[in-house]
Amino acid sequence: MPVVDVVMFSEQKEGSESFVGTWLKQTGEAVSEFEPIVEISTDKVSMEIAASASGTLKEILKAEGDPVAPGEILARIETGVAEASAPTPAPAAAQPAKPQAVQADVSALSPAVRRLIEEHGLDPSIIPATGRDHRLTYQDVANFIEQQKTVRRASRMVPHSPMRRSIATHMARSMQNAPHVTSVFEADLTRVLNDRESRKSSGLVPSITAYLVRAAVTALTAVPEANSRWHDDALEIFDDFNIGVGAAIEGGGLVVPVIRRAQTLTLEETAVRLRDLTEAARTGKLAAEDMEGGTFTISNHGVSGSLLAAPIILAHSQAAILGAGKLQKRAVVIDDVIQIRPMMYVTLTIDHRVLDAQQTNAFLTVFVKSLENRD
Repeated sequence: MPVVDVVMFSEQKEGSESFVGTWLKQTGEAVSEFEPIVEISTDKVSMEIAASASGTLKEILKAEGDPVAPGEILARIETGVAEASAPTPAPAAAQPAKPQAVQADVSALSPAVRRLIEEHGLDPSIIPATGRDHRLTYQDVANFIEQQKTVRRASRMVPHSPMRRSIATHMARSMQNAPHVTSVFEADLTRVLNDRESRKSSGLVPSITAYLVRAAVTALTAVPEANSRWHDDALEIFDDFNIGVGAAIEGGGLVVPVIRRAQTLTLEETAVRLRDLTEAARTGKLAAEDMEGGTFTISNHGVSGSLLAAPIILAHSQAAILGAGKLQKRAVVIDDVIQIRPMMYVTLTIDHRVLDAQQTNAFLTVFVKSLENRD
Protein backbone atom coordinates (compact mmCIF):
# COMPACT_ATOMS: atom_id res chain seq x y z
CA MET A 1 0.00 0.00 0.00
CA PRO A 2 1.15 3.58 -0.61
CA VAL A 3 3.24 5.25 2.11
CA VAL A 4 3.23 9.01 2.75
CA ASP A 5 6.00 10.82 4.65
CA VAL A 6 5.35 13.18 7.59
CA VAL A 7 7.91 15.94 7.11
CA MET A 8 9.28 18.61 9.44
CA PHE A 9 8.47 22.21 8.56
CA SER A 10 10.87 23.59 5.99
CA GLU A 11 11.10 27.04 7.63
CA GLN A 12 12.95 27.66 10.85
CA LYS A 13 14.21 30.87 12.46
CA GLU A 14 17.96 31.34 12.37
CA GLY A 15 19.66 30.28 15.58
CA SER A 16 16.71 28.23 16.89
CA GLU A 17 16.87 24.47 17.50
CA SER A 18 13.93 22.09 17.09
CA PHE A 19 13.35 18.73 18.68
CA VAL A 20 10.52 16.24 18.95
CA GLY A 21 8.33 17.00 21.93
CA THR A 22 5.51 14.47 22.29
CA TRP A 23 4.05 11.96 19.89
CA LEU A 24 0.26 12.25 20.02
CA LYS A 25 -0.17 9.02 18.04
CA GLN A 26 1.75 5.75 18.29
CA THR A 27 2.79 3.20 15.66
CA GLY A 28 -0.18 1.16 14.44
CA GLU A 29 -2.79 3.74 15.38
CA ALA A 30 -5.25 5.10 12.83
CA VAL A 31 -4.78 8.73 11.85
CA SER A 32 -6.83 11.16 9.81
CA GLU A 33 -5.49 13.75 7.42
CA PHE A 34 -4.91 17.11 9.14
CA GLU A 35 -5.09 15.45 12.59
CA PRO A 36 -2.18 16.53 14.89
CA ILE A 37 0.10 13.59 15.48
CA VAL A 38 3.33 15.07 16.90
CA GLU A 39 4.45 18.16 18.78
CA ILE A 40 7.67 19.92 17.80
CA SER A 41 9.35 22.18 20.36
CA THR A 42 11.92 24.96 20.01
CA ASP A 43 13.43 27.35 22.52
CA LYS A 44 10.58 29.78 21.83
CA VAL A 45 7.48 27.96 20.66
CA SER A 46 5.74 24.58 20.54
CA MET A 47 4.04 23.51 17.28
CA GLU A 48 1.90 20.57 16.22
CA ILE A 49 2.44 18.74 12.93
CA ALA A 50 -0.61 17.10 11.39
CA ALA A 51 -0.92 13.84 9.47
CA SER A 52 -0.25 14.35 5.78
CA ALA A 53 -2.81 11.65 4.87
CA SER A 54 -5.38 9.33 6.41
CA GLY A 55 -4.34 5.79 7.22
CA THR A 56 -2.20 4.04 9.82
CA LEU A 57 0.93 5.40 11.45
CA LYS A 58 3.32 2.83 10.05
CA GLU A 59 6.70 4.03 11.37
CA ILE A 60 8.07 6.69 13.75
CA LEU A 61 11.57 7.77 12.70
CA LYS A 62 12.27 10.40 15.37
CA ALA A 63 11.89 9.64 19.08
CA GLU A 64 10.76 12.17 21.66
CA GLY A 65 13.62 14.51 22.49
CA ASP A 66 15.49 13.90 19.22
CA PRO A 67 16.69 17.01 17.36
CA VAL A 68 15.09 17.52 13.98
CA ALA A 69 16.08 19.66 10.99
CA PRO A 70 13.84 21.45 8.48
CA GLY A 71 12.51 19.06 5.83
CA GLU A 72 13.53 15.96 7.76
CA ILE A 73 11.16 12.95 7.72
CA LEU A 74 9.56 12.34 11.11
CA ALA A 75 7.29 9.38 10.38
CA ARG A 76 5.50 7.44 7.64
CA ILE A 77 1.79 6.83 7.18
CA GLU A 78 0.45 3.83 5.28
CA THR A 79 -2.60 5.03 3.41
CA GLY A 80 -5.76 3.07 2.62
CA VAL A 81 -5.66 1.01 5.82
CA ALA A 82 -7.83 3.13 8.04
CA GLU A 83 -9.58 5.22 5.46
CA ALA A 84 -12.87 3.36 5.81
CA SER A 85 -13.10 4.16 9.49
CA ALA A 86 -11.80 7.68 9.20
CA PRO A 87 -14.32 10.40 10.02
CA THR A 88 -16.08 12.03 7.09
CA PRO A 89 -14.33 15.34 6.31
CA ALA A 90 -16.34 18.43 7.10
CA PRO A 91 -17.58 20.55 4.17
CA ALA A 92 -14.97 22.98 2.87
CA ALA A 93 -16.91 25.99 4.09
CA ALA A 94 -17.23 24.69 7.64
CA GLN A 95 -14.80 25.97 10.29
CA PRO A 96 -13.33 23.62 12.90
CA ALA A 97 -14.75 24.07 16.36
CA LYS A 98 -12.59 26.09 18.72
CA PRO A 99 -11.02 23.85 21.37
CA GLN A 100 -12.59 24.22 24.77
CA ALA A 101 -10.32 25.39 27.55
CA VAL A 102 -10.09 22.82 30.33
CA GLN A 103 -7.73 22.14 33.19
CA ALA A 104 -4.38 21.03 31.83
CA ASP A 105 -2.88 17.58 32.09
CA VAL A 106 0.38 18.62 33.78
CA SER A 107 1.92 15.17 33.52
CA ALA A 108 2.85 15.56 29.84
CA LEU A 109 4.31 19.02 29.41
CA SER A 110 6.63 19.51 26.47
CA PRO A 111 10.12 20.89 27.21
CA ALA A 112 9.30 24.26 25.66
CA VAL A 113 6.07 24.60 27.64
CA ARG A 114 7.75 23.51 30.87
CA ARG A 115 10.57 26.02 30.37
CA LEU A 116 8.13 28.90 29.78
CA ILE A 117 6.15 27.98 32.89
CA GLU A 118 9.29 27.83 35.03
CA GLU A 119 10.60 31.15 33.71
CA HIS A 120 7.40 32.93 34.79
CA GLY A 121 6.82 30.97 38.00
CA LEU A 122 3.37 29.77 36.91
CA ASP A 123 1.14 26.98 38.22
CA PRO A 124 0.29 24.92 35.11
CA SER A 125 -2.82 23.46 36.75
CA ILE A 126 -4.60 26.85 36.60
CA ILE A 127 -3.83 27.56 32.93
CA PRO A 128 -6.69 26.67 30.53
CA ALA A 129 -5.52 23.98 28.10
CA THR A 130 -6.75 23.68 24.53
CA GLY A 131 -4.39 21.01 23.23
CA ARG A 132 -5.28 17.44 22.37
CA ASP A 133 -6.15 15.28 25.41
CA HIS A 134 -6.16 18.35 27.66
CA ARG A 135 -2.51 19.12 26.99
CA LEU A 136 -1.04 22.59 27.45
CA THR A 137 0.38 24.11 24.31
CA TYR A 138 3.00 26.83 24.18
CA GLN A 139 0.35 29.25 22.93
CA ASP A 140 -1.91 28.44 25.92
CA VAL A 141 0.83 29.54 28.30
CA ALA A 142 1.76 32.60 26.22
CA ASN A 143 -1.90 33.69 26.14
CA PHE A 144 -2.21 33.23 29.90
CA ILE A 145 0.90 35.38 30.53
CA GLU A 146 -0.43 38.12 28.27
CA GLN A 147 -3.80 38.09 30.04
CA GLN A 148 -2.08 38.50 33.40
CA LYS A 149 -0.24 41.56 32.10
CA THR A 150 -3.47 43.23 31.09
CA VAL A 151 -5.23 42.71 34.43
CA ARG A 152 -5.57 46.18 35.93
CA ARG A 153 -5.45 46.68 39.66
CA ALA A 154 -7.52 49.36 41.33
CA SER A 155 -5.40 52.49 41.73
CA ARG A 156 -5.53 56.25 41.89
CA MET A 157 -3.22 59.03 40.80
CA VAL A 158 -2.05 61.44 43.50
CA PRO A 159 -0.42 64.61 42.12
CA HIS A 160 3.06 65.35 43.44
CA SER A 161 3.32 68.26 45.82
CA PRO A 162 5.86 70.99 44.96
CA MET A 163 7.97 69.82 47.92
CA ARG A 164 7.96 66.20 46.74
CA ARG A 165 8.97 67.28 43.23
CA SER A 166 11.81 69.36 44.65
CA ILE A 167 13.05 66.51 46.85
CA ALA A 168 12.92 64.11 43.92
CA THR A 169 14.89 66.50 41.73
CA HIS A 170 17.61 67.00 44.34
CA MET A 171 17.87 63.28 45.13
CA ALA A 172 18.23 62.33 41.46
CA ARG A 173 20.78 65.08 40.83
CA SER A 174 22.82 64.07 43.86
CA MET A 175 22.97 60.42 42.79
CA GLN A 176 23.93 61.42 39.24
CA ASN A 177 26.69 63.81 40.27
CA ALA A 178 28.29 62.10 43.25
CA PRO A 179 29.43 58.46 43.57
CA HIS A 180 27.88 57.41 46.90
CA VAL A 181 29.56 55.02 49.34
CA THR A 182 28.31 54.22 52.85
CA SER A 183 30.21 52.99 55.89
CA VAL A 184 28.45 51.55 58.97
CA PHE A 185 29.55 51.72 62.61
CA GLU A 186 27.78 50.98 65.90
CA ALA A 187 27.70 53.25 68.95
CA ASP A 188 27.01 52.50 72.62
CA LEU A 189 24.92 55.37 74.04
CA THR A 190 25.09 54.32 77.68
CA ARG A 191 26.94 57.46 78.75
CA VAL A 192 24.74 59.70 76.61
CA LEU A 193 21.64 58.38 78.38
CA ASN A 194 23.31 58.70 81.76
CA ASP A 195 24.18 62.32 80.96
CA ARG A 196 20.57 63.05 79.94
CA GLU A 197 19.33 61.48 83.18
CA SER A 198 21.65 63.67 85.26
CA ARG A 199 20.25 66.83 83.62
CA LYS A 200 16.59 66.23 84.43
CA SER A 201 16.75 68.42 87.50
CA SER A 202 18.12 71.34 85.47
CA GLY A 203 15.00 71.66 83.32
CA LEU A 204 16.82 71.29 79.99
CA VAL A 205 17.39 67.77 78.78
CA PRO A 206 19.12 67.73 75.37
CA SER A 207 17.63 65.48 72.73
CA ILE A 208 19.63 62.56 71.38
CA THR A 209 20.03 64.55 68.16
CA ALA A 210 21.78 67.34 70.08
CA TYR A 211 24.42 64.84 71.21
CA LEU A 212 24.77 63.67 67.62
CA VAL A 213 25.43 67.23 66.50
CA ARG A 214 28.12 67.70 69.15
CA ALA A 215 29.79 64.40 68.20
CA ALA A 216 29.66 65.45 64.55
CA VAL A 217 31.49 68.69 65.38
CA THR A 218 34.27 66.67 67.00
CA ALA A 219 34.49 64.33 64.01
CA LEU A 220 34.45 67.20 61.48
CA THR A 221 37.30 68.82 63.36
CA ALA A 222 39.29 65.59 62.98
CA VAL A 223 38.33 65.08 59.31
CA PRO A 224 37.64 68.55 57.84
CA GLU A 225 37.30 67.13 54.30
CA ALA A 226 33.87 65.85 55.36
CA ASN A 227 32.83 69.52 55.66
CA SER A 228 33.55 70.47 52.09
CA ARG A 229 32.33 70.93 48.52
CA TRP A 230 33.73 69.32 45.40
CA HIS A 231 34.83 71.53 42.50
CA ASP A 232 36.39 70.16 39.33
CA ASP A 233 39.64 72.00 40.00
CA ALA A 234 39.78 72.04 43.82
CA LEU A 235 38.15 70.99 47.09
CA GLU A 236 36.49 73.81 49.01
CA ILE A 237 36.79 73.08 52.76
CA PHE A 238 34.51 75.24 54.92
CA ASP A 239 35.74 76.82 58.14
CA ASP A 240 32.32 76.84 59.81
CA PHE A 241 30.34 73.70 60.58
CA ASN A 242 26.86 74.59 59.40
CA ILE A 243 25.08 71.35 60.25
CA GLY A 244 21.68 70.62 58.73
CA VAL A 245 19.35 68.30 60.59
CA GLY A 246 16.59 66.58 58.61
CA ALA A 247 13.11 67.02 60.04
CA ALA A 248 9.94 65.35 58.75
CA ILE A 249 6.90 67.59 58.53
CA GLU A 250 3.21 66.83 58.86
CA GLY A 251 1.61 65.71 55.62
CA GLY A 252 4.84 64.28 54.23
CA GLY A 253 8.06 65.83 53.11
CA LEU A 254 11.37 66.74 54.66
CA VAL A 255 13.04 70.01 55.56
CA VAL A 256 16.61 70.50 56.69
CA PRO A 257 17.04 73.48 59.02
CA VAL A 258 20.66 74.45 59.62
CA ILE A 259 22.48 74.98 62.92
CA ARG A 260 25.02 77.62 61.92
CA ARG A 261 28.56 77.69 63.29
CA ALA A 262 27.84 74.61 65.38
CA GLN A 263 31.50 74.51 66.45
CA THR A 264 30.93 77.63 68.59
CA LEU A 265 27.98 76.21 70.56
CA THR A 266 27.84 74.24 73.78
CA LEU A 267 25.66 71.17 74.18
CA GLU A 268 23.02 73.27 75.92
CA GLU A 269 23.07 75.96 73.22
CA THR A 270 22.88 73.29 70.55
CA ALA A 271 19.86 71.73 72.28
CA VAL A 272 18.03 75.07 72.43
CA ARG A 273 18.81 75.96 68.83
CA LEU A 274 17.73 72.49 67.66
CA ARG A 275 14.50 72.69 69.66
CA ASP A 276 13.61 76.09 68.18
CA LEU A 277 14.32 74.98 64.61
CA THR A 278 12.37 71.74 65.03
CA GLU A 279 9.36 73.58 66.41
CA ALA A 280 9.47 76.09 63.57
CA ALA A 281 9.61 73.23 61.06
CA ARG A 282 6.60 71.49 62.59
CA THR A 283 4.51 74.67 62.66
CA GLY A 284 5.53 75.81 59.19
CA LYS A 285 7.37 78.88 60.47
CA LEU A 286 10.83 78.14 59.08
CA ALA A 287 12.28 81.00 57.06
CA ALA A 288 14.19 80.36 53.84
CA GLU A 289 17.45 81.45 55.45
CA ASP A 290 16.97 78.80 58.18
CA MET A 291 17.56 76.12 55.54
CA GLU A 292 20.38 77.70 53.56
CA GLY A 293 24.15 77.41 53.80
CA GLY A 294 24.44 73.89 55.18
CA THR A 295 27.86 72.25 54.86
CA PHE A 296 27.08 68.87 56.47
CA THR A 297 23.84 67.01 57.21
CA ILE A 298 22.54 64.62 59.87
CA SER A 299 19.58 62.35 59.15
CA ASN A 300 18.24 60.95 62.42
CA HIS A 301 16.00 58.42 60.68
CA GLY A 302 15.88 56.35 63.85
CA VAL A 303 13.20 58.62 65.33
CA SER A 304 10.71 56.98 62.92
CA GLY A 305 11.83 53.45 63.77
CA SER A 306 14.53 52.74 61.18
CA LEU A 307 17.47 50.69 62.43
CA LEU A 308 19.80 51.22 59.50
CA ALA A 309 19.78 53.36 56.36
CA ALA A 310 22.15 54.89 53.83
CA PRO A 311 20.77 58.40 53.25
CA ILE A 312 21.42 60.23 49.99
CA ILE A 313 23.55 63.35 50.24
CA LEU A 314 20.88 66.03 50.28
CA ALA A 315 22.65 68.70 48.30
CA HIS A 316 25.26 68.46 45.58
CA SER A 317 27.21 71.14 47.42
CA GLN A 318 28.01 68.81 50.35
CA ALA A 319 30.42 65.91 50.67
CA ALA A 320 28.72 63.68 53.23
CA ILE A 321 25.62 62.89 55.26
CA LEU A 322 25.45 61.13 58.63
CA GLY A 323 22.66 58.63 59.32
CA ALA A 324 21.57 57.69 62.85
CA GLY A 325 19.34 54.65 63.43
CA LYS A 326 16.91 53.75 66.18
CA LEU A 327 18.30 53.55 69.71
CA GLN A 328 17.76 49.94 70.74
CA LYS A 329 18.86 47.75 73.61
CA ARG A 330 20.95 44.87 72.28
CA ALA A 331 23.22 42.17 73.65
CA VAL A 332 26.88 43.03 73.11
CA VAL A 333 30.13 41.43 74.26
CA ILE A 334 32.27 43.68 76.47
CA ASP A 335 35.45 42.23 77.97
CA ASP A 336 34.20 38.74 77.09
CA VAL A 337 30.96 39.34 78.99
CA ILE A 338 27.55 39.61 77.36
CA GLN A 339 25.84 42.81 78.39
CA ILE A 340 22.64 44.64 77.41
CA ARG A 341 23.49 48.10 76.09
CA PRO A 342 21.59 50.90 74.31
CA MET A 343 23.06 50.67 70.81
CA MET A 344 22.68 52.70 67.65
CA TYR A 345 23.83 52.05 64.10
CA VAL A 346 25.45 55.12 62.55
CA THR A 347 26.39 55.54 58.91
CA LEU A 348 28.38 58.02 56.90
CA THR A 349 27.47 58.26 53.24
CA ILE A 350 30.15 60.11 51.29
CA ASP A 351 30.88 61.60 47.92
CA HIS A 352 33.66 59.21 46.97
CA ARG A 353 35.31 61.93 44.89
CA VAL A 354 35.99 63.79 48.13
CA LEU A 355 36.57 61.14 50.79
CA ASP A 356 38.14 57.72 50.71
CA ALA A 357 37.60 54.75 53.04
CA GLN A 358 40.33 55.77 55.46
CA GLN A 359 38.89 59.24 56.00
CA THR A 360 35.34 57.91 56.22
CA ASN A 361 36.20 55.35 58.87
CA ALA A 362 38.36 57.87 60.74
CA PHE A 363 35.36 60.22 60.92
CA LEU A 364 33.07 57.50 62.28
CA THR A 365 35.70 56.30 64.75
CA VAL A 366 35.98 59.78 66.27
CA PHE A 367 32.22 60.27 66.14
CA VAL A 368 31.50 57.03 68.01
CA LYS A 369 34.19 57.70 70.62
CA SER A 370 32.73 61.14 71.27
CA LEU A 371 29.36 59.56 72.07
CA GLU A 372 30.72 56.65 74.09
CA ASN A 373 33.25 58.64 76.18
CA ARG A 374 30.89 61.40 77.23
CA ASP A 375 31.15 61.99 81.01
